Amino acid sequence: MIKRVIDISGPSYLYIEHNQLCVDREKKTVARVSIEDLGVLILDHPAIVITQSVIRACQQNNTVVLFCDERHLPISITLPLWEGHSLHTKVLREQLSTTAPARKRMWQQVVKEKISQQISTLEKTGCNTEGLKRLLRKVKTGDIENCEAQAARQYWPLLMGTSFRRNPNEKGVNSLLNYGYSIVRAMVARAIVGTGLHPAIGLHHKNQYNGLCLADDVMEPFRAWVDWKVFELQKDNVEPVISKDTKQVFLAMLSQDVLFEKRRMPLMVAVHSMAARLKEAHTDKSVSLVYPKRLGF
Repeated sequence: MIKRVIDISGPSYLYIEHNQLCVDREKKTVARVSIEDLGVLILDHPAIVITQSVIRACQQNNTVVLFCDERHLPISITLPLWEGHSLHTKVLREQLSTTAPARKRMWQQVVKEKISQQISTLEKTGCNTEGLKRLLRKVKTGDIENCEAQAARQYWPLLMGTSFRRNPNEKGVNSLLNYGYSIVRAMVARAIVGTGLHPAIGLHHKNQYNGLCLADDVMEPFRAWVDWKVFELQKDNVEPVISKDTKQVFLAMLSQDVLFEKRRMPLMVAVHSMAARLKEAHTDKSVSLVYPKRLGF
């Protein structure tokens, strides 16, 4: 079942009553949502008051909680790391014992899928993708030739124009990209934790200060999905700021229908199936990673 994404963007008081998330404003209850139906809770206002029971209920139900800063960008994420899976210790041991060649093989698959998705996005705009197709054929285990970075250098000027610079610290288009990536990252992290895998133990990313290295690895191909949404907003002359309308564009991605192994399903559901394959691939070298495909691409 597709889980709901709730974005709280005004002064509110949040608490749990009868296993429901209750949202009060000006001492009146304006919303009630069954905690079992909640997949992502986004807190995007400095005057939100939240009880401990909400955080506890979210962790018990594998609900991601995102805390946003004054720029409306997610800066913190909460996930259940131990109680979310009954075999967490067993799965963690298997994850830690995964060999370096196996991790490199999985990273190769991620990079190939990322470049493939970039090609699909560019082809939708009518751009020439021969350069990226050549790089796609060159990706080796562990991406030792760094084809991912080479592809990015070709990709961004083709998609956004030669004057565009991808800079996470800038506003405008970059802030929209940041927001979209953060939403996808949360979705992927939630699915990973649901399998019992630890999100900090990555395939390629190894930053000791990053608790979501594996999520950052696995989400890479989905970046092109966000890029396409931003491209469409630009094409429609939408002001490049994080607003109620632009946020909805990215939140709607989680429930959009995709194809996963020839079956049509919402993206959030497909990502959980993808994460299950990721878990298998950690212990079985015959298992390949499988990503959802966008309809119409």
